[in-house]
Amino acid sequence: MVRRTRYARDPLGLKRALSDRLLPGLVAAMALLAALALAGSRGAEALRHRWEAGAAAAVTVQLPPEQASRMDQALALMRAMPEVESAEAVSPQRMRALLRPWLGPAVDDGMAALPLPAVMELRLVNPDIDPSPLAARLAEAVPGAELEAHGIWVARLAALAGSVQGVALAVLALVVGVAVAVVAVATRAGIAARREAIEIFHDLGATQRDIAGRFARRIGALAAGGALAGAALAVPALIALSSLAAPFAGGEAVTIAALPWLDLAFLPPVAGAIGWATAQFSVRRWLRRLP
Repeated sequence: MVRRTRYARDPLGLKRALSDRLLPGLVAAMALLAALALAGSRGAEALRHRWEAGAAAAVTVQLPPEQASRMDQALALMRAMPEVESAEAVSPQRMRALLRPWLGPAVDDGMAALPLPAVMELRLVNPDIDPSPLAARLAEAVPGAELEAHGIWVARLAALAGSVQGVALAVLALVVGVAVAVVAVATRAGIAARREAIEIFHDLGATQRDIAGRFARRIGALAAGGALAGAALAVPALIALSSLAAPFAGGEAVTIAALPWLDLAFLPPVAGAIGWATAQFSVRRWLRRLP
């Protein structure tokens, strides 16, 4: 009775012809790559917006060491300009923190002996404002003062982030193409393994829709299961990569809630749909050749 029930549920023997290990394993690997590509694209876009919104509007002003006593005058001048949203002096503690990666622990001992310029940070009302007039007015009031805008570097970083995003999307498209090819090969292998049973089933009156549907449901389920495993494997990988990229995002700690859960949740149904559609197309195309 058990064997008859199994045969009634799977008259073509697809559970034997289509392995539940090889295809899910391949799809899991591709789902992992797809998750990494999606996360890379999202991360590059977020970094680009962060750099454009933050660093593009930031301007650094340096006063030479002999003019450090005129910091209050320079701050008052900058704050009075309508183009400047805020102006703050960089504290010695923060200066040491900025120099420590290059000078090492010696910066804490030798800071007092170093002839460092006084530094202030400006934030402009509009990142597109030309800082040249501000620099000219500042130089007139405080000789030797220098103003450095970060617009050029931000533009270059934004272009780099855009390139990374493009590469990630290209990798995603490649993964989808490979997934379609793998499912098509697996479907043809299943057809070849159960060719005789399919022909008998077809001669008994089974329609193309019935036969293709059985293949599509089987392969769609295997692809969705493999993608679910790949998405689960992507979680620790994304946490590790996010930790490595944290310095570029302002040193923010990585949390589980910050992961692209929506993208990961979409992977299994999308993989299942790709498997279902590819199997439908491959089986129907083969069945049209039957007499």
